[in-house]
Amino acid sequence: MPVLASHRKPRTKVRTTPAVGFTTAALASVTLLSTQSATAAPAEPKPAIEDVQKKVDELYRQAGSATQQYNRAKAASTAQRTKVDTLLSDVAKRTERINEARRELGAFAAAQYRTGGITPTATFFLADDPQGYFDQSRLMSRATERQQKAVDDFRTQQAAASKKRAEAVKSLEALTRTQATLRSSKQDVQTKLTEARSLLSRLTAEEKARLAELERKKEAEAKEKAEKLARRQAAEKKEREEAEQAEQKAREEAAKESGSGSGSGTGTGTSPGAGTGTGTGTGADSGYATKAEKVLAFARAQIGKPYVWGASGPASYDCSGLTQAAWREAGVTLPRTTWDQVKVGTRVATSDLQPGDLVFFYDDISHVGIYKGDGMMIHAPKPGTNVREESIYYMPIYGSVRPA
Repeated sequence: MPVLASHRKPRTKVRTTPAVGFTTAALASVTLLSTQSATAAPAEPKPAIEDVQKKVDELYRQAGSATQQYNRAKAASTAQRTKVDTLLSDVAKRTERINEARRELGAFAAAQYRTGGITPTATFFLADDPQGYFDQSRLMSRATERQQKAVDDFRTQQAAASKKRAEAVKSLEALTRTQATLRSSKQDVQTKLTEARSLLSRLTAEEKARLAELERKKEAEAKEKAEKLARRQAAEKKEREEAEQAEQKAREEAAKESGSGSGSGTGTGTSPGAGTGTGTGTGADSGYATKAEKVLAFARAQIGKPYVWGASGPASYDCSGLTQAAWREAGVTLPRTTWDQVKVGTRVATSDLQPGDLVFFYDDISHVGIYKGDGMMIHAPKPGTNVREESIYYMPIYGSVRPA
């Protein structure tokens, strides 16, 4: 009997290779991720709030310096623009004079064309009589002199106009450079202020509170130094007054003992004595004190107005704009920038400061305030603040001047 073929399906073999491959790929991925995590650069640590404060203060200082550069460029630009306008006006006037000379020359040329050129010999023979010839010759000579004068005047005016035109071109080029500096300085200020604001905006509420606490501590320390200066200045003033009184008393007693005391010692000795004391001790200072009162009265009236870089009043000020406007009230004209204001007047030591003196700050002389006495000043501090009173020790002092 023939053997029947089997219809049983063959057992399907399970292949394990793909599973092994998948597992290997997964392990590789995990290993790769782990390696990347292990080798990734750690996040930068957040700067301490003290460092943020220093950085922000430095940015504001740099912005202040850039503001002074802007102020200088703006003042130069204004002066250059005035010079250019004057030169262009001069060129226009000279051009008109050239046109007048040109019209006069044209009239001479037209007259000569109409009469034609006649030689002196022909004129002599054509004249009715010799005297007529000589009269006509003198007239022609005078006409020639006028023509020559017109030619000379035309050449002079033309040369002068060319010179002024060249000056105007150079002035325009200088104005263009100054305006470029002005734009660059403006951009520099805005960049520094934007960076400072960005740093402050990233602070948390807790960090902002901590920063405010640091500012209060800084202000308190500066105020304490101002109070020490005020006490020292008060003690020195008292010593001077006592010395002056002792000297005055000694003079009065000497006058009585000299035998001339009855007439001048009591009648005029005391009065001139007081006058001399005032004249030598405070006579020169009295004029300055009067000006300083006007300066400080103006400065106090500006307290509360906002700091705006590049502003010089009346609604807002930067530091040097305020000092310039205040001293203008006393009849004293100061330059626009701190860099130029520090060169005006007499340098004075911090211990010898008087109300009205200008106090400058930082090594780059990028800030200035008006001393009001007792170690305090009135100034326009920085963007985001208002004109206010503050200790002169809030910032590192560069030096001081007495403007008048």
